[in-house]
Amino acid sequence: MSSLLKKGKKIMKSLVLNGYILCTKLFAVQKNAIMFESNIARNYTGNPRAIYEEMVRQGLDRKYRCYIILEDTNILVPGAAKKVKRNRFYYFYVMAITGIWVSDSRLPKYLMKRPQCTYIQTWHGTPLKKLGLDMDTVFMAGENGIEEYKKNFYDNAQTWDYLISQNQYSSEIFRRAFGFQKEMLEIGYPRNDVLFQKNTTEEIVKLKKKLGLPLDKRIILYAPTWRDNEFYKEGRYKFNPKIDFSMLQNEFERDTVLIVKYHYLIMDQIDWSSYEGFIYTYDMSYDISVLYLVADMLITDYSSVMFDYSLLKRPMLFYCYDLEEYKDTLRGFYFDFLAEAPGPVVLETRELVEAIRTYRYDNYTDRYEAFGKKYNHADDGTASQKVIKLIEQKCK
Repeated sequence: MSSLLKKGKKIMKSLVLNGYILCTKLFAVQKNAIMFESNIARNYTGNPRAIYEEMVRQGLDRKYRCYIILEDTNILVPGAAKKVKRNRFYYFYVMAITGIWVSDSRLPKYLMKRPQCTYIQTWHGTPLKKLGLDMDTVFMAGENGIEEYKKNFYDNAQTWDYLISQNQYSSEIFRRAFGFQKEMLEIGYPRNDVLFQKNTTEEIVKLKKKLGLPLDKRIILYAPTWRDNEFYKEGRYKFNPKIDFSMLQNEFERDTVLIVKYHYLIMDQIDWSSYEGFIYTYDMSYDISVLYLVADMLITDYSSVMFDYSLLKRPMLFYCYDLEEYKDTLRGFYFDFLAEAPGPVVLETRELVEAIRTYRYDNYTDRYEAFGKKYNHADDGTASQKVIKLIEQKCK
């Protein structure tokens, strides 16, 4: 049975590859056609979404032919863009004819970019954990060892024409970790533009009402990173945080609610019914930037959400139950996390409870200012507009 399955996968892979190649032979590249993809088409979020929606605001979604690649085409998308289901024949046609690619993740190897196409890689975060060619080991499902992983990563990065960076620190790491020698756009992240545009009391109240959140309680956002060594199979990762949600509920439910936002690669269906009224979750169609705006406090660990949320100058706490294992044996860090984290770092839920209770922003003012100077100097609320200017130049 296993040999039949392998043979079937091989045939399917051949059909996929030949389908794309056929489209490149039959159809010319159209300079005014633009493809957007977020998180391997798992959702409609992040930098590609922000860029596209700024195009909608400017009315450019009708001037250009825009395509949004999705696994679930029932996701609502504004404007005139056409939704395209991934890995269907029409998808291969779209990838073959679009003159601009905008993606925040690596595209499949079989999509050989045509010379007339411009690929804008927006990426999806400022790195704390080691990336690409800098990694010493790889635990991710579907990978066959570190050398093959690095080769695939390097080859993919060579197809990018532009790479967006949030800060100078990231630019230096991206050059080395991706082997990227083309043009770096050190302009901040488009997905953070909304943190400048809607960080007002009026807008935040609107968002809370839309999300069904109470207006009279403190809101804490818990957004951990994904552990690439905890998985079911390729692309299907576990949600297994060593955190006592019942303890948090008992301690804080009177005046606080908790939003739990896990990584898009987490596939667990979790029953939160016992925490009704205290824990809120939202499906992947909700962009995390909306959750940043409504949250009074962030709890994270090694996730790049820390760099985005810090733009709001609100309290951050770091719940790092596997800190020693993570920094020494799993991915490794680019900087001294304990020295730079602009908030308390705790290892157990009881410590987390105490840190929430006793948190004072004044205790972390100096660290926060240093953190902002290093990681937030490029974000100014206009990154999407800058990318769109580049797109218009390329479409002429």
